[in-house]
Amino acid sequence: MRNCGALPSALAPLETRPRQLRPPYHRSMSHVVPSESEVLSWFEMLSNWGRFGDDDRFGTLNHVTAERRAAAARLIADGVAISCAWDIEPAPAADQSFGPPQRFMLSTGQGLPASPRFGGAAEYIGLVFHGYSVTHLDALSHYFWDGKMYGGRAASEVTSRGGAEALAMTDLPAGVATRGVLLDVARSRGVDWLEPGDGVFPADLDAACAAQRVAVGPGDALLLRTGYGRRKRERGPDRTAEVGRAGWHAACLPWLYERDVALIGCDTAQDVHPSGYPSMRSPVHAVGIVAMGLWLLDNCDLEPLAEAAAERECWEFHFQLAPLRLAGATGSPVNPIATF
Repeated sequence: MRNCGALPSALAPLETRPRQLRPPYHRSMSHVVPSESEVLSWFEMLSNWGRFGDDDRFGTLNHVTAERRAAAARLIADGVAISCAWDIEPAPAADQSFGPPQRFMLSTGQGLPASPRFGGAAEYIGLVFHGYSVTHLDALSHYFWDGKMYGGRAASEVTSRGGAEALAMTDLPAGVATRGVLLDVARSRGVDWLEPGDGVFPADLDAACAAQRVAVGPGDALLLRTGYGRRKRERGPDRTAEVGRAGWHAACLPWLYERDVALIGCDTAQDVHPSGYPSMRSPVHAVGIVAMGLWLLDNCDLEPLAEAAAERECWEFHFQLAPLRLAGATGSPVNPIATF
């Protein structure tokens, strides 16, 4: 078994914080379900606006320093790389909000003449990657609150003609390379998967960390397994908009803030649905993106990674993803790679 779980010195927590969280947000009260007014207060309490400079475009990815990238690279031991993405299938499925991806073949290998001897294929691909089915990264322009984006930029800077004229996906040209941690909450609860509407709380995160002997620290890409990938394989995709989904409860937001997590991913579209908060359908998206500048990786396939981690008894790895450099885009389909 590899010696996993201890944070390298380059990943050690920051000595200072911009503010200390007050009860009832302290981790000792991790079973408390915050009220709606408390969650709304987090737009200010958990805000990173101005923390990294007035023109900050990276939000929580500022925690991924060069030293932490180098330390994450040293986690690679046997060189086994695992994709955390689903195939993008141009066929209708129950969890597609805007219809299936489209593929139009512009040229194929059918009916080729004898001359010339060469040939080639080309296609057009079109899709809506936001939603419940495509593995994608949200840019910080994806969500608004009170007419504002992260850092106080006006939501009106996302336009019909130019797309995201601020905080676009092209603000992340080098992608993300950092330490990844998988918290397998379905495994630690002893279930095959969490049912739709079942939220993950800080107590679940603490229990998974203890069971897996792993610590979550600054700059980490934290992946949450609810087991939906297994459920999807065995039962087919859910009609998510109708039945809801498992995922992060809003109560986890202070937990993530305290640890300076750089990015979160999930095998669903992050927020548990229904969220329990009438004014915020997706509080993890709203507070996370707008206030914290937290990068969200939706709809991962974490089953192969969970199997590899359990086999090695190691839930930390080198994590890398490279979004497409789509000008004006509010996100990008991605293929995250975990390497042991």
